[in-house]
Amino acid sequence: MNPVQLELSRRDLLISSAATIAVTGTAAGGAAAQSAGRRMDHTTTTSFTVNGEKHDLAVDNRTTLLDALREHLHLTGTKKGCDHGQCGACTVMVDGRRINACLTLAVMHEGAAITTIEGLGEPGNLHPMQAAFVKHDGFQCGYCTPGQICSSVAVLEEIKSNIPSHVTSDLNTEAQLTAVEIRERMSGNICRCGAYSNILDAISEVAGIKS
Repeated sequence: MNPVQLELSRRDLLISSAATIAVTGTAAGGAAAQSAGRRMDHTTTTSFTVNGEKHDLAVDNRTTLLDALREHLHLTGTKKGCDHGQCGACTVMVDGRRINACLTLAVMHEGAAITTIEGLGEPGNLHPMQAAFVKHDGFQCGYCTPGQICSSVAVLEEIKSNIPSHVTSDLNTEAQLTAVEIRERMSGNICRCGAYSNILDAISEVAGIKS
């Protein structure tokens, strides 16, 4: 092959390669843009009852129950703490059972009855657990308090329903209302101010036991 033919072949190869890369890149970019556009349209209309009031929400499928409550329904009593299910500040009750609202999606609770701190009581008409927290100074900064109170109310219902905990000594008998049981069941709710003894006193008063 003479030098002229070699140069032409090399030039043709470079032009051909550049054209191939350009076409491939454009196609991939278009596919990515279409894919992103489709993801943005992935919304679902879900319906549930919050504090006795029915709500129909159109939310992104990835929206947590916590964000649905705070950002869509503006019920900001439920707090966003760690956002990893480790502190309990976002505790609410769903169909009577307590859950971490940051760890569950809103669309998973179609038809559910949800209770937040706003649904337990209000100034002038406090829930007994709210009144006990005030009486026993069961909070300092108050950030974790909504989750603490929701969890406390649910804990007493768990014991009443004979749901065992890790410290229930005899699974063949009814769960007991004891300070040890309450401490164990409340261990998922962290109080960074350290008001644990006062929180236990508040729950114990409502439960009718001595701490």
